[in-house]
Amino acid sequence: MTLPGKRLLNFAGFLACTGMMGFALYAQHVLFLDPCPLCVFQRVATIALGVVFLIAALHNPGQLGSRIYGGLVILTAGFGAGVASWHVYLQNLPKEEVPSCGPGFEYIMDNFALFDALDMIFQGSGECADVVWRMLGLSMPTWVIIGLGGLLIAGTWNNFRRA
Repeated sequence: MTLPGKRLLNFAGFLACTGMMGFALYAQHVLFLDPCPLCVFQRVATIALGVVFLIAALHNPGQLGSRIYGGLVILTAGFGAGVASWHVYLQNLPKEEVPSCGPGFEYIMDNFALFDALDMIFQGSGECADVVWRMLGLSMPTWVIIGLGGLLIAGTWNNFRRA
């Protein structure tokens, strides 16, 4: 049995990221679930990972270029899974330890220096601790960990394997 080429699997990774973002937009605009600041960063990571996969598929690089794309997959998917892990941690805190609700993402980004804004966002807020959607008992950031974790493993394997 012959494995699919790197190009096809990178395109499949792009389609998976597109599907994840499609569901995020469906949840926002149809289910009316507004994203919290941590959700926004998970979306940014998913989009960035999709762009890496798409460029790798279009470029069809040699061995060195493929390894570079593999490294970018690790960075982007790892960042997104890390943010989602922090989000899940906040969702599982006891009520008395949940941080108070803070200002919204746009307000923070407009009114604070970048590193102060990022610090505020990653401390989390009460809105990030709310679980407003579940599927099979798992919250949305848990599904992001599963999705990005799977893409991290598949994308790393695909881009580091020999042609």
